[in-house]
Amino acid sequence: MKKAYVFPGQGAQFPGMGKELYESNAEAKELFEKANDILGFRITDIMFEGTEEQLKQTNVTQPAIFIHSVVMARLLPDFRPDMVAGHSLGEFSALVAAGALAFEDGLRLVAKRAEAMQKACEQQPSTMAAILGLEDAVVEKICEEVSAEGDAFLVVPANYNCPGQLVISGTVEGVNRACERLKEAGAKRALVLQVGGAFHSPLMEPARQELQAAIEETPFKTPVCPVYQNVNAEPATEVETIKKNLIAQLTAPVRWTQSVQNMHRDGATHFVECGPGKVLQGLVKKIVREVQTESAAIA
Repeated sequence: MKKAYVFPGQGAQFPGMGKELYESNAEAKELFEKANDILGFRITDIMFEGTEEQLKQTNVTQPAIFIHSVVMARLLPDFRPDMVAGHSLGEFSALVAAGALAFEDGLRLVAKRAEAMQKACEQQPSTMAAILGLEDAVVEKICEEVSAEGDAFLVVPANYNCPGQLVISGTVEGVNRACERLKEAGAKRALVLQVGGAFHSPLMEPARQELQAAIEETPFKTPVCPVYQNVNAEPATEVETIKKNLIAQLTAPVRWTQSVQNMHRDGATHFVECGPGKVLQGLVKKIVREVQTESAAIA
């Protein structure tokens, strides 16, 4: 029985996240305080006492989920992963948990990523939408057709979450036009999301360049197990491959469906979600019904 640990991305946050860990465990408290020092503000105050609105700010959301996820992995009494993967931002948590990145370096990269993404969002109004109930190929074809109508209508598949659930990303005009066509093509829902911008699309190119410089300067090590990365859904253990895929991640789609299928192909029978929420467990079950899923439990 092979165990896969999976780490959530943006959207998993909730008010009060991590407070119990902080108050009940000395090691957790130390890591949370270290995070406050690195970030230069008390993110724990927002995580523990802040409102949903405060937690939604990209410069808070991304580090908060990362810190919560990594602290949980650190505290697990039997954390011996056969493989790991993370959804978008969660890939950074997965890399730290697998020993490829130091906690401090991972947090600095996540903070840089959030800041760079925020800047890219401010440069051009853009958005994302969840498309439910259509084959991936249909969504891909319609995105391609809409994008061909001009730069103002750029729209691409961004998150392959599970069969029948694909998130698209692009300019506001492109996403709106694609949503209309996708509904005509039989989508059950085409729902524009409340997000800051077009993540995992070519519109994130300025953020990708900024993050690339930071990643290239950061020391990485060989992970203790394969890391299934978002850009190609394949296992990686070589440092240069991991860095290259991590740099490409911001402008490329998150291939979560394919990652889970490949982990199962390679023997994973048990998926443990490490971090806030239970979103990934639901997606994993929709991708491969016969596997076991659970939340990480700290003794």
